Parts: sequence; C-alpha cells; structure tokens
Amino acid sequence: MESKFKTPTESVELPSKGLLYPEEHALSAGTVEMKYMTAREEDILTNQNYIRQGTVVDKLLQSLIVTEINYDDLLIGDKNAIMIAARILSYGKDYEFDLGNGKQNIDLSIFEAKKLDESLYSKGKNEFSFLLPHTDNTITFKLLTHGDEKKIEQEIKGLQKINKDNITETTTRLKHMILSINGSYERSDVRDFVDNGLLARDARALREHYNLVSPDLDLNYTYVDLDGAEKEAVLPITLNFFWPDA
Repeated sequence: MESKFKTPTESVELPSKGLLYPEEHALSAGTVEMKYMTAREEDILTNQNYIRQGTVVDKLLQSLIVTEINYDDLLIGDKNAIMIAARILSYGKDYEFDLGNGKQNIDLSIFEAKKLDESLYSKGKNEFSFLLPHTDNTITFKLLTHGDEKKIEQEIKGLQKINKDNITETTTRLKHMILSINGSYERSDVRDFVDNGLLARDARALREHYNLVSPDLDLNYTYVDLDGAEKEAVLPITLNFFWPDA
C-alpha cells in the first residue's frame, strides 16, 4: 500500500566515494539516501534492550537509511559519516558537550572527509598490498566493515569465555584484516603469521598504513580550554550526541 505522505530525505556523501564497493553494489554510487528522524526512531533511541545490548545507534542508522543496502557491508569510515549526518538531520548541527573542562559547542557540519589518494585504490576492490618494512613479508589486507567488527567482537567474547585473562583484541583484529601472507590466502597461514611471525614494529607500520588508506571523516577539532590555551582533540561521542536532553 502506497503511503499517503512523504518523509523528507537527504543524500549523504560517503568518505569512500563508493570506490571500495563492487560495481553492482548500491554503495558504489558513493552516496546513501537518509530520511529525517520520526517518532519511530525516537522509540528506537529509548529501547532499553537495544541500549543494554549496545546496538541502539546501529538500529537507529539502519532505520534512517533509505537506500537498500546490507548494513554489514558498510565500511567503518562510511558508517561514521552516516552517524554524523543522522545527528545533524535529527537534532541539528550544534552539538554541546562537557568533558570536565567547560561546555563546548561544536558545529558538526564542519567535519569533512579525509582527502583520498585515489591512485592507491582499485575501483570495486577492497584489498591493499603492503610490504612489511622490518621483515620484507608481503601481505594484503582489507578495510574493516561493520560486519567484520561484529565478527571480531563475537570472537573476542568467545575467547574470553574460555580464558578471562586472554587479551586478544589486537591479534584478533589483525587476523580479520589481513587477507594473505606472501601470496597465501589460507586462513590458517594468516592466523599463524599473526600469532608467531608478525613483529610489533611491522604491526605498527601496518596500522599506520591502514589509517592512511582508510576513508573516514576527519573528526579533529580545535578548542580553547579554561586557561585560554588552544588545543586539539577528537570529537567525543557523549551521551547527549543522540540524546541532547540527557
């Protein structure tokens, strides 16, 4: 049944410009269509089950995205841009917060996508080659999606049930990020390399390169502290980001 009314929507540009999604994927257009928040979305924001599970923001974004996509396919940087856009469309661009050094008010519309070196990308392919500088091993890696983050979280929780003192977040994330080692795409080879062959110095170099090629919003901003000194910080997502009356 066709609706008798229309909900206004806006087109949101993705930091990735759609370059890393397959050509047939809806996100390859580099934009998503989003609607303005309605009473239904306010119900989502107050859903105690979603809040307890830590899924409330994802449930909100899924409800606001009009373009037909698999939410799990979203690159993390693109998801960040959608989250900022959702806040602006829902409650406006002014975001006030207090981190203990006085209230600050940020105009969310100032945050822009990082500039991409498109020569580093193969259109439609989320895979990058990197020579580890301290051991000369060659790996390929991918940029993580929302679906990857869910799998990483589930794997870490499973490992912690076996051993509560087992701290595996860094290695687990690398195992999901790295696709091949010296030409081998066997998952057992990749996992063995991360556990036994990846030097800390090489892991650090990989993370730096990952951040270099990863599309995202630049969420750095400058503020003046209580002493009048100008400082830089990263935009904090506090309780009142989606709950401005909290």
